Amino acid sequence: MKAAIIETVIKIAITLFWVMNLGSLLTWVERKQSAVMQDRIGANRANIGPFRAIGLFQIAADSLKLIFKEDWIPPGGNKFLHTLAPIISFFFVLMSFAMIPIGNTITIGNYTVNLVIVNSSVSLLIVFALMSLGIYGIVFAGYASNNNYSLLGSLRGSAQMFSYEITFGATIIGLLLIFQTFNIQEIVMKQQGSLWGFYPKWGIFLQPLGFILFLTAGLAETKRNPFDIPEGEAEIVGYFIEYSGLKWAVFQLVDFLESVLIGALATVLFLGGWQVPFLMADGFHFGSYLFSLSPTWVTVLQIAVFFIKLSFFLWFFMLIRWSLPRFRYDQLMKLGWKMMLPLSLLNILLTAVILLIWDSYHG
Repeated sequence: MKAAIIETVIKIAITLFWVMNLGSLLTWVERKQSAVMQDRIGANRANIGPFRAIGLFQIAADSLKLIFKEDWIPPGGNKFLHTLAPIISFFFVLMSFAMIPIGNTITIGNYTVNLVIVNSSVSLLIVFALMSLGIYGIVFAGYASNNNYSLLGSLRGSAQMFSYEITFGATIIGLLLIFQTFNIQEIVMKQQGSLWGFYPKWGIFLQPLGFILFLTAGLAETKRNPFDIPEGEAEIVGYFIEYSGLKWAVFQLVDFLESVLIGALATVLFLGGWQVPFLMADGFHFGSYLFSLSPTWVTVLQIAVFFIKLSFFLWFFMLIRWSLPRFRYDQLMKLGWKMMLPLSLLNILLTAVILLIWDSYHG
């Protein structure tokens, strides 16, 4: 019992370490990547002595600034809900990472540790449930601010989340029909091997339309460009415009953590997660040739590949964020209800028909 508790605590600490550091690093990536795309230098003024570290110290400088900024609550606002709102949003997105596996297992002494905190048979459903509950933070923030613009931003946010969560859930049903499990670790395991001896048996090759729809709906879930209507910074209409200091920083961090979460889900569902092509438990298999590796190196490679895939999605999200203009509200609703939802239902129908034909042919 004691060993199990220690193992869980260690896994929680490791998860918090990579999630929080990656979320904080994205504040720098957003500035630097936009600077590269716009032919600018980007953040590079914060330094320690002669060292500027390509602007990385800006993360610490921003954190210190926000810590010492005044925490202001509007007159007539609900102090309790105003404080609770960012905590709710942060809590639910952070809890979702407990179901994300960054690797298979690692053996330490006599213990075999599964590299996921919660390895539940319904872990994928838990993630979607936690993500949907995050909307309460947006609604509370708009309501508690005693500001019509904040309230309008929260209404936009709730309408957008409701519209795209239906499509977001429908996009993965095709994968569930193929893999027959709600366990994320098992979904990753079932993507091992290859199709026709060449293509990895990843979700992106089994569900190409579902992958495109998943990424699009996922971007809408993060409330980032071109789906940042709930914030609407250019129009000064956003659910957290009456926030300052650390509370405002938490809302910003939640946006970045949601990007990390969507990237991690896309990795485990459509890019094989920690799976490496041709890599088995004993090393790389190329036909009859075996390039042997120790179990430790296999685990290190798997974890490294997971973060490489995740980094690709984060780069891609930033690329879209600085390339596309914001949708109008009517365009957003039309895309969600009239285009993406019918396509996701069509994808389910086609997947079911193909599986039925396949089972009949091979049955």
